[in-house]
Amino acid sequence: MNRLDAGVIRRRIDEATVARLGELEVFAEIESTNSYLMQQPGPSTGQIRVAATDNQTAGRGRHGRTWQSPPGSGICLSMAYTFAVPPNNLPALTLATGLGVIETLRQISVAGVQLKWPNDLIAMDGKLGGILTEALTQRDGAVTIVTGIGINIDLDRRSDEIVATVGTPRAVDLKSHVAELPGWNQIAASLVSGLSKTFVDYEDGGFAPFRHQWSEHDWLFGRELTVDTPQRQITGIGAGIADDGALLIDTQSEGRHRVTSGSVLMAGASVVAV
Repeated sequence: MNRLDAGVIRRRIDEATVARLGELEVFAEIESTNSYLMQQPGPSTGQIRVAATDNQTAGRGRHGRTWQSPPGSGICLSMAYTFAVPPNNLPALTLATGLGVIETLRQISVAGVQLKWPNDLIAMDGKLGGILTEALTQRDGAVTIVTGIGINIDLDRRSDEIVATVGTPRAVDLKSHVAELPGWNQIAASLVSGLSKTFVDYEDGGFAPFRHQWSEHDWLFGRELTVDTPQRQITGIGAGIADDGALLIDTQSEGRHRVTSGSVLMAGASVVAV
């Protein structure tokens, strides 16, 4: 049974977002909401298009990984937004989106969610969800961004069905994290409204308005970690992010490193940050 209803979601979206909203589709089952929107015509400049489901059979993550979610256990929601001008520092949009998700969850009384650079949502030191951002250039030069959000809502003791990849914390769900679980349609509507605002703010000011918020939610800060980059592996202590969103790692022998592309292979317990 699909827990999501397009009509209910649309009625609960805020007025500013409704003015930008084109199509909003809810699927009983779909391979990937991101893949679907990447195959559709991009919305007009400044407009959004949404696809959502609680049963995604072939979800995708970064670097060709899969996003696994047992049927009926979570929300998979993707939003397409067309920028009139290609945004500067596109990779940092994923970080801004994560911050937008956290602010959205706060507004529906879900606190304590953190971010694992660059795209994981963390709660109770486990993986609550993930973010995937893709770009499609239109014929007129405009750029459509498709951002997918996957959030575990109620795994119902099925977390063992999610096979963790190297460096990925155990799967957790929102039901275990909060005293009272918001309704599924309310969560979806809040995500649409919150992410719409995030895209508009990013188009106006880039990553700078979001930069100062990261430290409050940085799960990797002060943790021992190993990051696999295209050039090498780097082991050290998480030291926050740079102004452009690059991950900073303090190492004993080589000082501070900037990582702009890579995957965190291991993140241990917190240590005293240097």
